[in-house]
Amino acid sequence: MRVVVDREQCEANEDCLHAAPGVFALGDDAVVRVLVDEVPADREAEVRDAVDRCPKAALALREP
Repeated sequence: MRVVVDREQCEANEDCLHAAPGVFALGDDAVVRVLVDEVPADREAEVRDAVDRCPKAALALREP
């Protein structure tokens, strides 16, 4: 599973950073970026929570 960020929608609310630290980071441009190419199996629940928590629906899950 991969997670992608819609850069146009992201408002850097940082909910995803709190839900899945180490998977997301705040870039210098104040847009969240994904730090992993593939979400590790043991982190999938955290990442799904991060996607659900995003107030702007800027995150999406994709199958490789």
